[in-house]
Amino acid sequence: MQRAFYNLAQSMINHQRSLDAISNNLTNINTAGYKKDEIVTNTFKEELILVSNRRKVSGSFLQTYVDTSKTNLEQSSFEFTESPFDVGIQGDVYFNIQTATGDVMQTRKGQFELDSEGYLCLNDSGRVMGQNGPIYIGNDDFIVDNDGNILNPDGEIVDALLLSYIPPEADVAKVGDSLFVYDGDMEIPEGLSYDIIQGCFEKSNVDANKEITAMMETQRLFEASSAILKYMDTINGRAASEIIKL
Repeated sequence: MQRAFYNLAQSMINHQRSLDAISNNLTNINTAGYKKDEIVTNTFKEELILVSNRRKVSGSFLQTYVDTSKTNLEQSSFEFTESPFDVGIQGDVYFNIQTATGDVMQTRKGQFELDSEGYLCLNDSGRVMGQNGPIYIGNDDFIVDNDGNILNPDGEIVDALLLSYIPPEADVAKVGDSLFVYDGDMEIPEGLSYDIIQGCFEKSNVDANKEITAMMETQRLFEASSAILKYMDTINGRAASEIIKL
């Protein structure tokens, strides 16, 4: 009986965390460069009870629990704007953003602008990094070619985007909605193909139809687990009453 309570409660926790992830994905469906979060579950066949550093095994069953959430780095489509400050990436490389604290993080959000000092920046997140440090544009027009070189109106290269490689299956830590931290080797592999496209930005990789379908299914499973838990609680109460009568 207690095992049933444990299983049902764990099921509700799993589904609640899935609903939280799905809701966050849908909230950011229009956020440029946003990468959706997916809940990762794990299983174990033995229930482990840890008491005073001793392990006791109680029965054998398949238990599912939420292990962690993982960011899906799948490439998304582009929205073309013709704005020189919108820059998209086709491939597995990322822009580098230096935050106000000096930390450098990666992003696929290419909706840039100029700060008050004339540096290329990503809203309030920080300045866009080039090979020579933060990229200074001033008031001049600029062009970004397919290799990430930044040219002035005369066609002279003034800097180049600092790009980092993150494998598509990598486990990254998300900071805010569109910044990432990756602990692995971010050097671009030799021969890796990618294109930098000025005049567009990468959209969120959230598929609204899939997320809404997943939300409805998860909500039904949560409600079913809740209903069964209430039923088991009723049975448990009746059993306790009968035992008292004895």
